[in-house]
Amino acid sequence: MARIRRAPGQATQRHQAYEAFTRRLIDRELAPGQFVTPKELAEITGFRLNAIREMIPRLEAEGLLHAIPQRGLQVAQLDVGLVRDAFSLREMIEQTALAHFVAAAPEALIAGLIVAHAAVRDAATHGIDAGLIAEAQRVDWGFHDIVVDFLGNVLISDIHRVNAIRIRMMMPERVTLSEDTLPPAIAEHEVILEALRRRDGPAAAAGLAAHLASARRRALGIEPEPIAPPPQPPRRKP
Repeated sequence: MARIRRAPGQATQRHQAYEAFTRRLIDRELAPGQFVTPKELAEITGFRLNAIREMIPRLEAEGLLHAIPQRGLQVAQLDVGLVRDAFSLREMIEQTALAHFVAAAPEALIAGLIVAHAAVRDAATHGIDAGLIAEAQRVDWGFHDIVVDFLGNVLISDIHRVNAIRIRMMMPERVTLSEDTLPPAIAEHEVILEALRRRDGPAAAAGLAAHLASARRRALGIEPEPIAPPPQPPRRKP
């Protein structure tokens, strides 16, 4: 049977509609658990109904949208268990990718990442505004995407991308950067980048583990554990 070829414009519209939908998820214009109709999705995203209908199977396959009998389409719901699972999956993917990256990434690529982070850090010393937060967020998420994509495995990159969407759907104020979280997040990245510059795999892995643990705590609303004071030597009897 001959394969039916779609016009390039149809595929582009479907992809653009998908991107618009995921942006609405991340921006919380679509809430987890919300029920929507294809017509409402067309209005929300600004795309034609045909493009919406064509993207729905992809969203269902990725678990971002569920068809509920007698009720319609439901945006994926989130709970604490899913948050923990999403971060566990993230760490598995990123640690695997980082081990390859530290061994094989070109010096120029690592140097470019170091420069981009240093620019954000230096700009933050003069004040943090909305523009810098947006740039820092791009650098932050871009770093993780670059490391994973460097594996050259489309399946893993797709899993990473969908998992990142799930994580970013969680309380946006917890998983996106702010005036308070920007400096420590960039500092955590720079620890990893310095290890990458030295081609120190164990140090890079430890830095990534610490960074993801910090991000997980923020997503779950858990305060960092207080640092215990050092033990005091026993007093001598007079």
